[in-house]
Amino acid sequence: MASDDFRDSLRRAAQSETQSRRKPVLIAAMARLSGLAGLLVALILIPTTAIVAMTTTQVTDDVLSLPLELKDQPNAQTSRLLASDGSLIAYFYNENRQDVPLADIAPVMQDAILSIEDARFYEHGALDVKGTARALVNNASEGQTQGGSSITQQLVKLTLLSQATTKEQQRAATKQSAARKIRELKLAIEYESKHSKKEILERYLNLAYFGDGAYGISAAASHYFSKAPNELNARQAATLAGLVKNPVKLDPNAYPEAALQRRNTVLAVMARLGKISPADAKKYQASGLGLKLTEYPNGCLGVVGEFSCDYARQWLMAQPALGATVEERRAKLDRGGLTIKSNIDLSMQSAADDAVTSTVKSTDGAIAALAMVEPGTGKVRAVAQSRPMGRSKKKGESFINFVVPTAYGQSGGFPAGSTFKMFTVAAALKNGIDVGQSYNSPKSMTMPVGSYTTCDGLSTSEWKVNNSTTSGRKNMYNGTRESVNTYFSQLEKQAGLCNVVRAAESMGIKVRKDDQVGPFTLGVTDVSPLDMAAAYATPASGGMYCKPRPVDEIVDSSGQVLKKFEPSCERVMTKDQAAQINDILRGVQEPGGFGYSNGTGLSVPSAAKTGTAQDNKAVWYAGYTPELATASMIAGVVTNDKKADLNGRPKSLAGVTINGKLLDFNAVGGSSLAGPMWAKAMKKIQSSLTPVNFDTPPKRQPVAQRADSKKKNDRGGRGGRGRDRG
Repeated sequence: MASDDFRDSLRRAAQSETQSRRKPVLIAAMARLSGLAGLLVALILIPTTAIVAMTTTQVTDDVLSLPLELKDQPNAQTSRLLASDGSLIAYFYNENRQDVPLADIAPVMQDAILSIEDARFYEHGALDVKGTARALVNNASEGQTQGGSSITQQLVKLTLLSQATTKEQQRAATKQSAARKIRELKLAIEYESKHSKKEILERYLNLAYFGDGAYGISAAASHYFSKAPNELNARQAATLAGLVKNPVKLDPNAYPEAALQRRNTVLAVMARLGKISPADAKKYQASGLGLKLTEYPNGCLGVVGEFSCDYARQWLMAQPALGATVEERRAKLDRGGLTIKSNIDLSMQSAADDAVTSTVKSTDGAIAALAMVEPGTGKVRAVAQSRPMGRSKKKGESFINFVVPTAYGQSGGFPAGSTFKMFTVAAALKNGIDVGQSYNSPKSMTMPVGSYTTCDGLSTSEWKVNNSTTSGRKNMYNGTRESVNTYFSQLEKQAGLCNVVRAAESMGIKVRKDDQVGPFTLGVTDVSPLDMAAAYATPASGGMYCKPRPVDEIVDSSGQVLKKFEPSCERVMTKDQAAQINDILRGVQEPGGFGYSNGTGLSVPSAAKTGTAQDNKAVWYAGYTPELATASMIAGVVTNDKKADLNGRPKSLAGVTINGKLLDFNAVGGSSLAGPMWAKAMKKIQSSLTPVNFDTPPKRQPVAQRADSKKKNDRGGRGGRGRDRG
């Protein structure tokens, strides 16, 4: 008993001492509360401009540059790039967010966020005086830091931060200072006077950051639980509500234990406030987090058709419909919540991807590229290359798009060899030269100075032409199908070099002045596979050249069509001329043709032209049906030059190992390399193409003279400025 009395005496003494120590602290807290009450009255009555003037000695110019009135600017939204069938390809965003109305957010989620952040939200105004007072007393008496900001005050802070345009303004929006708090409170009072409680809660839930790149409740519900916000249960809602306090340190992926403890705290508060039953709270607290993650990769890296995606994005960056400047367009794309309906066909994309990657490995000293364009519309159906997107040179990765023009992919392009002969045929037909026009075409010949005149009226230099296929008298049919260089040197002369250049330009080919030389017909100009696919789509469409178009339509965040991209087409040859070109080139795909002997024939009508560039630096196969034009290219590139990026410097394919096979000189040819790759892609999707035939050429044209190529190899003379091998 004596010992018990002694312990009671010690306890009473300790309590008395503690109470005496607390009295000054409590008195100070009460004094602060009195000051706070006076401050609140002043804040309500004093205009914002006066508050700014009163606090100018305490704030920086950055704080003063923050808005005096909170504007309801749209939140940054996630944009989506869709395939032609509506399937998702990629997301573009600064902040992964998709705003939803409050009616689409589960009531239990609303209860969870209010329970832990502002339980009296519907009872108080912009400032919760009781909550602030409670926080102040606890902080002052126990040395703790306890928040007292209402949902409206938090919304003001989040809005100021999201609307900050500079790093200085971002720091000012989060700076711990009395001036910032005063400004925020005044803005909160004004904002709440103009908006309903439900409007404020809706905006808050859409604006709040929930960690791991998820902005707003919709992105958070989808990311952490793969659910829509109206499908959340109490356990999931409590987890998400707990994250907003510190979305980094409570990230359930990085700190699951901390997130679990925080979730259980939210559940306990919800039970205490009657939002869920104590039994349910206990049941949920005994369970795990139950995460079911859905990732939202930002951009084109790693998505299906990553270079089609990148091309579409780069193309959009040049469209005035998204803004007057590149910066405005990028902001619209990354913040505007756009739905971008592309023309990319996923089945064709898959076929193109399989063709290039199975033909050339990413680490080979070559690049395989393929582009598909729809004749008559310019819709880009697929672009693919053998080098995947990325930064690892060891893995053969690159961010350069070798398939598209320089403006959209940074690649300089590659010489297209004898595929340019189609432009010479087009120019000849447009200038009244009959397909029966024949020339004696020897294995080699010299075109003297002045044989050709550029579009500037200048004479070209002497050109020694070589050919290693057949020789003898050739006309436009067999001269084209056999890719006889000496025939085309004479046809180009008769048609006129400038007319041939203009024919190429009318089909989208950019020609430098330095390329206006005799060997122009042999493809000395650097071009992209996409440009060649669009050019060959011209005769396929019946003579209409259509600019390549990866995107069909842009829809804004409200569901309204922002821009519909109509075909941009121009007739550059008559239907009869196009029919004549098709009739000539279909012979390459039929028995006896260069391509057919290497398996390029299809089950639907098709036409094609082979091409091999000077020094074997690139091989091509440009072929088409009435519904789809596809350009296939394999080019040698230098990859071990530390000064050169993976666009590389062109080099000969002879001596390069491709997919484990060492190429010798005789193995390098348009039909023997690029042709089979073209066929891999086209045969995979040919069943989806309509077996419609090409238009019949005019009857006045002579009967086709088919070339017997069975005794001939795939050699068409040397490429470049002197020779080309078809």
